[in-house]
Amino acid sequence: MDTLYTEGELMTIHNDFHHGQYQKVLDFDTTGLSSVAELPARVLKLRAQIATSQAEDVLADVEGETDTPDLQAVKALALHSLGKSQEALAEAEEVASSAPENASVQVLAGTVLAAEGKSDEALSLLSKHQGSLEAVALVTQIYLQQNRTDLALKEVQSAKKWAQDSLLVNIAESWVGLRIGGERYQQAFYEFEEMPVAQSVAEIHLGRLPEAEAALKQVLEENPSDIQAITNSIVLNVLAGKGGDELKSNLQSKAPDHPFLADLKEKGDLFDQAAAKYSTKAST
Repeated sequence: MDTLYTEGELMTIHNDFHHGQYQKVLDFDTTGLSSVAELPARVLKLRAQIATSQAEDVLADVEGETDTPDLQAVKALALHSLGKSQEALAEAEEVASSAPENASVQVLAGTVLAAEGKSDEALSLLSKHQGSLEAVALVTQIYLQQNRTDLALKEVQSAKKWAQDSLLVNIAESWVGLRIGGERYQQAFYEFEEMPVAQSVAEIHLGRLPEAEAALKQVLEENPSDIQAITNSIVLNVLAGKGGDELKSNLQSKAPDHPFLADLKEKGDLFDQAAAKYSTKAST
Protein backbone atom coordinates (compact mmCIF):
# COMPACT_ATOMS: atom_id res chain seq x y z
CA MET A 1 0.00 0.00 0.00
CA ASP A 2 1.23 3.54 -0.73
CA THR A 3 2.08 4.37 2.91
CA LEU A 4 3.84 7.58 1.84
CA TYR A 5 0.35 9.01 1.35
CA THR A 6 -1.70 7.11 3.90
CA GLU A 7 0.51 7.46 6.97
CA GLY A 8 3.71 9.15 5.84
CA GLU A 9 4.82 12.74 5.29
CA LEU A 10 2.41 13.30 2.39
CA MET A 11 -0.73 12.18 4.24
CA THR A 12 -1.99 15.74 4.82
CA ILE A 13 -1.50 17.01 1.28
CA HIS A 14 -2.89 13.75 -0.12
CA ASN A 15 -6.04 13.96 1.99
CA ASP A 16 -6.50 17.64 1.19
CA PHE A 17 -6.29 16.87 -2.52
CA HIS A 18 -8.90 14.13 -2.38
CA HIS A 19 -11.19 16.29 -0.25
CA GLY A 20 -11.04 18.89 -3.01
CA GLN A 21 -9.17 21.36 -0.80
CA TYR A 22 -6.94 22.44 -3.66
CA GLN A 23 -5.80 25.74 -2.19
CA LYS A 24 -4.48 23.89 0.85
CA VAL A 25 -2.57 21.61 -1.50
CA LEU A 26 -1.07 24.59 -3.31
CA ASP A 27 -0.13 26.23 0.00
CA PHE A 28 1.44 23.07 1.44
CA ASP A 29 5.02 23.67 2.55
CA THR A 30 7.32 21.17 0.85
CA THR A 31 10.64 22.56 2.07
CA GLY A 32 11.11 19.91 4.76
CA LEU A 33 10.17 16.89 2.67
CA SER A 34 12.50 13.98 2.08
CA SER A 35 13.90 13.48 -1.41
CA VAL A 36 11.56 10.50 -1.87
CA ALA A 37 8.51 12.68 -1.25
CA GLU A 38 9.52 15.70 -3.35
CA LEU A 39 8.29 14.47 -6.75
CA PRO A 40 4.99 12.98 -5.48
CA ALA A 41 4.28 16.25 -3.66
CA ARG A 42 5.04 18.25 -6.79
CA VAL A 43 2.70 16.03 -8.81
CA LEU A 44 -0.11 16.62 -6.30
CA LYS A 45 0.45 20.37 -6.50
CA LEU A 46 0.42 20.28 -10.30
CA ARG A 47 -2.80 18.26 -10.24
CA ALA A 48 -4.32 20.83 -7.89
CA GLN A 49 -3.39 23.53 -10.40
CA ILE A 50 -5.11 21.58 -13.16
CA ALA A 51 -8.19 21.18 -10.99
CA THR A 52 -8.30 24.96 -10.46
CA SER A 53 -8.10 25.84 -14.17
CA GLN A 54 -4.36 26.50 -14.27
CA ALA A 55 -3.49 23.81 -16.81
CA GLU A 56 -1.61 26.25 -19.07
CA ASP A 57 0.67 27.11 -16.16
CA VAL A 58 1.21 23.42 -15.53
CA LEU A 59 2.26 22.82 -19.13
CA ALA A 60 4.76 25.67 -18.83
CA ASP A 61 6.03 24.25 -15.54
CA VAL A 62 6.76 20.76 -16.89
CA GLU A 63 8.12 21.94 -20.23
CA GLY A 64 11.39 20.16 -20.92
CA GLU A 65 10.94 17.71 -18.05
CA THR A 66 8.69 15.14 -19.66
CA ASP A 67 11.49 12.58 -19.71
CA THR A 68 10.30 12.04 -16.14
CA PRO A 69 7.27 9.70 -16.51
CA ASP A 70 5.33 11.31 -13.65
CA LEU A 71 5.57 14.71 -15.30
CA GLN A 72 4.74 13.39 -18.77
CA ALA A 73 1.59 11.91 -17.23
CA VAL A 74 0.82 15.30 -15.67
CA LYS A 75 1.26 16.88 -19.10
CA ALA A 76 -1.25 14.43 -20.58
CA LEU A 77 -3.77 15.31 -17.88
CA ALA A 78 -3.23 19.04 -18.38
CA LEU A 79 -3.72 18.73 -22.14
CA HIS A 80 -6.90 16.76 -21.55
CA SER A 81 -8.27 19.41 -19.20
CA LEU A 82 -7.68 22.01 -21.92
CA GLY A 83 -9.74 19.99 -24.41
CA LYS A 84 -6.69 18.97 -26.48
CA SER A 85 -7.88 15.40 -26.74
CA GLN A 86 -5.62 14.05 -29.46
CA GLU A 87 -2.44 15.48 -27.91
CA ALA A 88 -3.48 14.27 -24.46
CA LEU A 89 -4.23 10.78 -25.72
CA ALA A 90 -0.91 10.57 -27.58
CA GLU A 91 1.02 11.58 -24.43
CA ALA A 92 -0.98 9.19 -22.26
CA GLU A 93 -0.49 6.24 -24.58
CA GLU A 94 3.22 6.96 -24.95
CA VAL A 95 3.94 7.18 -21.23
CA ALA A 96 1.67 4.22 -20.45
CA SER A 97 3.73 2.17 -22.88
CA SER A 98 7.12 3.36 -21.63
CA ALA A 99 6.45 3.40 -17.86
CA PRO A 100 3.44 1.18 -17.07
CA GLU A 101 4.70 0.34 -13.57
CA ASN A 102 4.85 3.99 -12.48
CA ALA A 103 2.05 4.80 -10.00
CA SER A 104 1.50 8.35 -11.25
CA VAL A 105 1.40 7.12 -14.83
CA GLN A 106 -1.15 4.47 -13.96
CA VAL A 107 -3.53 6.98 -12.38
CA LEU A 108 -3.03 10.04 -14.58
CA ALA A 109 -2.62 8.32 -17.94
CA GLY A 110 -5.39 5.94 -16.89
CA THR A 111 -7.64 8.93 -16.23
CA VAL A 112 -6.97 10.33 -19.69
CA LEU A 113 -7.43 6.97 -21.41
CA ALA A 114 -10.75 6.37 -19.66
CA ALA A 115 -11.96 9.89 -20.43
CA GLU A 116 -11.08 9.42 -24.09
CA GLY A 117 -13.18 6.28 -24.36
CA LYS A 118 -10.36 3.76 -23.94
CA SER A 119 -11.60 2.18 -20.73
CA ASP A 120 -10.19 -1.28 -21.47
CA GLU A 121 -6.73 0.19 -21.99
CA ALA A 122 -7.09 2.19 -18.78
CA LEU A 123 -8.13 -0.88 -16.80
CA SER A 124 -5.25 -2.87 -18.24
CA LEU A 125 -2.80 -0.17 -17.15
CA LEU A 126 -4.37 0.17 -13.71
CA SER A 127 -4.25 -3.59 -13.16
CA LYS A 128 -0.48 -3.25 -12.82
CA HIS A 129 -0.70 -1.22 -9.62
CA GLN A 130 0.99 -2.41 -6.44
CA GLY A 131 -1.22 -1.20 -3.62
CA SER A 132 -2.16 2.16 -5.12
CA LEU A 133 -5.38 3.40 -3.52
CA GLU A 134 -5.81 5.98 -6.26
CA ALA A 135 -5.73 3.17 -8.79
CA VAL A 136 -8.42 1.34 -6.82
CA ALA A 137 -10.58 4.47 -6.77
CA LEU A 138 -10.15 5.04 -10.51
CA VAL A 139 -10.94 1.41 -11.35
CA THR A 140 -14.10 1.77 -9.25
CA GLN A 141 -15.07 4.91 -11.17
CA ILE A 142 -14.54 3.23 -14.52
CA TYR A 143 -16.68 0.24 -13.55
CA LEU A 144 -19.46 2.55 -12.37
CA GLN A 145 -19.28 4.45 -15.67
CA GLN A 146 -19.67 1.11 -17.42
CA ASN A 147 -22.72 0.37 -15.24
CA ARG A 148 -20.86 -2.57 -13.72
CA THR A 149 -21.81 -1.90 -10.12
CA ASP A 150 -21.04 -5.54 -9.30
CA LEU A 151 -17.42 -5.17 -10.38
CA ALA A 152 -17.09 -1.79 -8.65
CA LEU A 153 -18.36 -3.31 -5.41
CA LYS A 154 -15.98 -6.25 -5.80
CA GLU A 155 -13.06 -3.85 -6.30
CA VAL A 156 -13.90 -1.93 -3.13
CA GLN A 157 -14.48 -5.05 -1.05
CA SER A 158 -11.13 -6.44 -2.17
CA ALA A 159 -9.33 -3.20 -1.27
CA LYS A 160 -10.94 -3.09 2.17
CA LYS A 161 -9.10 -6.29 3.05
CA TRP A 162 -5.79 -4.43 3.00
CA ALA A 163 -6.84 -0.79 3.41
CA GLN A 164 -9.85 -0.89 5.72
CA ASP A 165 -9.79 2.70 7.00
CA SER A 166 -8.33 4.40 3.95
CA LEU A 167 -9.88 7.71 2.88
CA LEU A 168 -9.90 6.73 -0.80
CA VAL A 169 -11.42 3.31 -0.19
CA ASN A 170 -14.15 4.89 1.93
CA ILE A 171 -14.82 7.45 -0.80
CA ALA A 172 -14.93 4.73 -3.46
CA GLU A 173 -17.30 2.69 -1.31
CA SER A 174 -19.56 5.75 -1.06
CA TRP A 175 -19.59 6.13 -4.85
CA VAL A 176 -20.78 2.55 -5.08
CA GLY A 177 -23.32 3.25 -2.34
CA LEU A 178 -24.81 6.09 -4.38
CA ARG A 179 -25.35 3.64 -7.21
CA ILE A 180 -26.86 0.95 -4.97
CA GLY A 181 -29.15 3.43 -3.18
CA GLY A 182 -31.37 3.00 -0.16
CA GLU A 183 -29.76 3.61 3.21
CA ARG A 184 -26.40 3.97 1.49
CA TYR A 185 -27.34 7.48 0.35
CA GLN A 186 -27.16 8.67 3.95
CA GLN A 187 -23.92 6.79 4.55
CA ALA A 188 -22.39 8.48 1.51
CA PHE A 189 -23.62 11.86 2.74
CA TYR A 190 -21.65 11.47 5.97
CA GLU A 191 -18.53 10.21 4.17
CA PHE A 192 -18.59 13.21 1.83
CA GLU A 193 -18.83 15.70 4.71
CA GLU A 194 -15.65 17.55 3.69
CA MET A 195 -16.38 17.23 -0.05
CA PRO A 196 -19.20 19.66 -0.89
CA VAL A 197 -19.59 18.67 -4.55
CA ALA A 198 -19.81 14.96 -3.73
CA GLN A 199 -22.02 15.69 -0.76
CA SER A 200 -24.40 17.62 -3.02
CA VAL A 201 -24.87 14.46 -5.08
CA ALA A 202 -25.88 12.58 -1.93
CA GLU A 203 -28.23 15.44 -1.04
CA ILE A 204 -29.87 15.17 -4.46
CA HIS A 205 -30.41 11.45 -4.02
CA LEU A 206 -31.91 12.11 -0.59
CA GLY A 207 -34.31 14.64 -2.13
CA ARG A 208 -32.75 17.58 -0.31
CA LEU A 209 -32.45 19.88 -3.32
CA PRO A 210 -32.14 23.23 -1.44
CA GLU A 211 -29.24 21.83 0.60
CA ALA A 212 -27.56 20.54 -2.55
CA GLU A 213 -28.00 23.92 -4.21
CA ALA A 214 -26.45 25.70 -1.22
CA ALA A 215 -23.41 23.40 -1.27
CA LEU A 216 -22.83 23.83 -5.00
CA LYS A 217 -23.30 27.59 -4.78
CA GLN A 218 -20.60 27.77 -2.13
CA VAL A 219 -18.18 25.78 -4.29
CA LEU A 220 -18.80 27.96 -7.35
CA GLU A 221 -18.34 31.13 -5.33
CA GLU A 222 -14.89 29.91 -4.31
CA ASN A 223 -14.02 28.46 -7.72
CA PRO A 224 -16.32 29.50 -10.61
CA SER A 225 -14.45 27.10 -12.92
CA ASP A 226 -15.12 23.94 -10.90
CA ILE A 227 -16.33 21.64 -13.68
CA GLN A 228 -17.91 19.07 -11.38
CA ALA A 229 -19.84 21.75 -9.53
CA ILE A 230 -21.08 23.25 -12.79
CA THR A 231 -22.16 19.85 -14.12
CA ASN A 232 -23.98 18.91 -10.93
CA SER A 233 -25.65 22.32 -10.86
CA ILE A 234 -27.07 21.67 -14.32
CA VAL A 235 -28.54 18.37 -13.15
CA LEU A 236 -29.89 20.00 -10.00
CA ASN A 237 -31.59 22.77 -11.97
CA VAL A 238 -33.30 20.24 -14.20
CA LEU A 239 -34.60 18.34 -11.18
CA ALA A 240 -35.75 21.59 -9.57
CA GLY A 241 -37.50 22.75 -12.74
CA LYS A 242 -35.14 25.68 -13.24
CA GLY A 243 -33.42 26.80 -16.41
CA GLY A 244 -29.86 25.65 -16.97
CA ASP A 245 -28.87 27.29 -20.25
CA GLU A 246 -26.37 29.68 -18.67
CA LEU A 247 -24.67 26.88 -16.76
CA LYS A 248 -24.61 24.70 -19.88
CA SER A 249 -22.99 27.50 -21.88
CA ASN A 250 -20.47 27.94 -19.08
CA LEU A 251 -19.60 24.24 -19.19
CA GLN A 252 -19.32 24.31 -23.00
CA SER A 253 -16.87 27.19 -22.83
CA LYS A 254 -14.73 25.63 -20.10
CA ALA A 255 -14.88 21.94 -21.07
CA PRO A 256 -16.32 21.51 -24.57
CA ASP A 257 -15.43 17.81 -24.65
CA HIS A 258 -16.94 16.97 -21.26
CA PRO A 259 -18.69 13.56 -21.27
CA PHE A 260 -21.82 15.15 -19.81
CA LEU A 261 -22.18 17.40 -22.85
CA ALA A 262 -21.56 14.49 -25.21
CA ASP A 263 -24.24 12.48 -23.38
CA LEU A 264 -26.70 15.38 -23.59
CA LYS A 265 -26.09 15.72 -27.32
CA GLU A 266 -26.51 11.99 -27.90
CA LYS A 267 -29.82 11.92 -26.00
CA GLY A 268 -30.99 15.08 -27.74
CA ASP A 269 -30.27 13.54 -31.15
CA LEU A 270 -32.13 10.35 -30.20
CA PHE A 271 -35.12 12.40 -29.04
CA ASP A 272 -35.15 14.37 -32.30
CA GLN A 273 -35.05 11.14 -34.30
CA ALA A 274 -37.95 9.68 -32.33
CA ALA A 275 -39.94 12.92 -32.61
CA ALA A 276 -39.36 13.02 -36.36
CA LYS A 277 -40.86 9.53 -36.72
CA TYR A 278 -44.03 10.54 -34.87
CA SER A 279 -44.19 13.78 -36.84
CA THR A 280 -44.06 11.85 -40.10
CA LYS A 281 -46.84 9.50 -38.97
CA ALA A 282 -49.01 12.41 -37.88
CA SER A 283 -48.71 14.15 -41.23
CA THR A 284 -49.65 11.05 -43.27
